[in-house]
Amino acid sequence: MEITLTKGNFEDEVLKSEIPVLVDFWASWCGPCKMLAPTVAQIAEEYSGKIKVGKVNVDEEESLSREYGIVSIPTVILFKNGKPEKTSIGLVPKETLVSMLG
Repeated sequence: MEITLTKGNFEDEVLKSEIPVLVDFWASWCGPCKMLAPTVAQIAEEYSGKIKVGKVNVDEEESLSREYGIVSIPTVILFKNGKPEKTSIGLVPKETLVSMLG
């Protein structure tokens, strides 16, 4: 299951999470974001209980995008213990995202 992340729930869902959180920064007008979305959804399903997967719409959550230096989308950041640990930018194969989890 993917969680819609906002400024209002980001701290509780990501920064205070007991398990790693994969955060997808995306926008509805972004072609590569739409192409990556099914991959992110697959990871959310396959790793359910081991990680959380959240999505941040950069148009609706500009402050979060600025805070994490998002200049190109899709950008996927793996947070562990409340800190950004690994980042992937652009349309990448599923293996690339899965390798971030390891």
